[in-house]
Amino acid sequence: MRVIPEHKFSDDDILKRYANFYGDERIFADGLVPSLRMKLSSLSEFMREIKVNFARFYNRRHHRRGYFWGDRFKSVIVENGETLINCLAYIDLNPLRAAIVDRPEDYRWNSLGYHLQTNNRDNFLSTDFGLKEFNVKSKKERIRRYRRYVYEAGSLNQPEKGSVKVIEDKVLQKERNRKFELSKSDRFKYRTRYFTDSGIIGSKEFVSANYQRFKHLFYSMHEKKPKPIKGLNGIYSLKRLSEVI
Repeated sequence: MRVIPEHKFSDDDILKRYANFYGDERIFADGLVPSLRMKLSSLSEFMREIKVNFARFYNRRHHRRGYFWGDRFKSVIVENGETLINCLAYIDLNPLRAAIVDRPEDYRWNSLGYHLQTNNRDNFLSTDFGLKEFNVKSKKERIRRYRRYVYEAGSLNQPEKGSVKVIEDKVLQKERNRKFELSKSDRFKYRTRYFTDSGIIGSKEFVSANYQRFKHLFYSMHEKKPKPIKGLNGIYSLKRLSEVI
């Protein structure tokens, strides 16, 4: 996670975020800006809120009391570039080493799985994969190169670590043959938002005609136009959703 320094948040930024979260009716107390600025730029505060709120939710739902998390939150400052790529790959390969999956993106709770199975829903994760520093500007190319790195690293045997699961040669070779690019069939292997959240999906003419038919039901100030879906030739969506394939 990239942490934004305190000085990057102006007073107006703080007020807008506060209003967006709590609504305009919530009274903004005097002297609250400095503490909120610190909170927005603190990774520890971010993790504390996640852990506390999830623990409360889980305890209420399951009628339990007491501690939920087994250990304290820990963080590491990571340098951009090669170090960051190695760190990301290590984390994405954890489910493979644990023998939960055969391919890193088959595990939906790591970054590769989230990117490919949800198309990075709500742009929740960064798409630079540590490769922006190497002037790789295309998101599609970054994810292709990052997958190549993860697959190559995940296929290496390390005898000193015992019988740790690695990516099988046949799986690696299949990805090498297609240059680690994602195919049209990957749309159907993993969950894609276009078949559930697109509003209208089909040919360009179909989307246009049905948008005009039901336009009164869409709350939008601007005229909507069909958007082509990458990886599905000739198929269009009414909405533009987060896209990496």
